[in-house]
Amino acid sequence: MFRRLQRYSAQLLSVMRIAVGLTFLEHGTQKLLNFPLPRPGLALPLLLFTGILETLGGLCVTLGYRTRLFAFLLSGELAVGYWWLHARRSFFPMANGGEAMVLYSFVFLYLAAMGAGPWSLDAHLKRA
Repeated sequence: MFRRLQRYSAQLLSVMRIAVGLTFLEHGTQKLLNFPLPRPGLALPLLLFTGILETLGGLCVTLGYRTRLFAFLLSGELAVGYWWLHARRSFFPMANGGEAMVLYSFVFLYLAAMGAGPWSLDAHLKRA
């Protein structure tokens, strides 16, 4: 069964990228547009910087445009944010509320290494 799934690994990479990009996009719109939840209590310059990066990066990852670049930037943003905001509370992500940041950071690092997959603007532009 798993060998049959392996033939779809490139397409599943694209599906994962789209799902991660869409869910991460919400973090940016929360900071910039107060949607779908109220803004977190961060300082305004940090809120604007991360909001713009997360909105633009989430959109580009979703579309598969310049995926490696944006995924790398987002992975770094999340790693810095984790160590700056969460790690000082506890070493363990489950105890310090940073599980999502750790997971997103490593998924974006994986996308930076693997690329967008076949269902992406990157792949379309490469073919054109």
